[in-house]
Amino acid sequence: MTPEQKSMTRAVLGGQRGHMQGPYNVLLRSPEVGQLAQQFGAQTRFHSSLPLALNELAILMVARDWTAQFVWWAHRRIAEEAGLPPALIEAIAQRQEVPLDLADDVRAVHQFCQELIQNRRVSDATYALVLTHFGERGMVDLMATMSYYTLVSMALNVDVYPLPEGAHPELAPY
Repeated sequence: MTPEQKSMTRAVLGGQRGHMQGPYNVLLRSPEVGQLAQQFGAQTRFHSSLPLALNELAILMVARDWTAQFVWWAHRRIAEEAGLPPALIEAIAQRQEVPLDLADDVRAVHQFCQELIQNRRVSDATYALVLTHFGERGMVDLMATMSYYTLVSMALNVDVYPLPEGAHPELAPY
């Protein structure tokens, strides 16, 4: 490895992740970008102002959009443990209507992510709803999480990153 790759690897291994699993095989090819990405990812994953379950909701919606099997596999469990309703997770996986009995903050994040993914923008009403629940910082943190996991999903799909032994793909392709 080059000195830059070694530096990036040390930063990832010494951080909250503690392992090089996931997109780092691809990102090592451009260690300067990889270093910035891993710092950005640590911020979005571990220091978001959003509650963990809602941050994970955004990650799952991006994973579903990209059919990023590894991201889905890794974050589904975290989302469930954080309290995201299993019926919502399953509806996202199957591209079905979400349950109607969602908490307002969950519905706001889902709607925001869905609109941004589908329309590449959000309506004024959805913007106002997310702003009411999470403020401006929460809005930016939500977009940052979606942005970082788009990069991760792309990297893993390009790398054809495998699921762990015994795990099976849960997301049907488009």
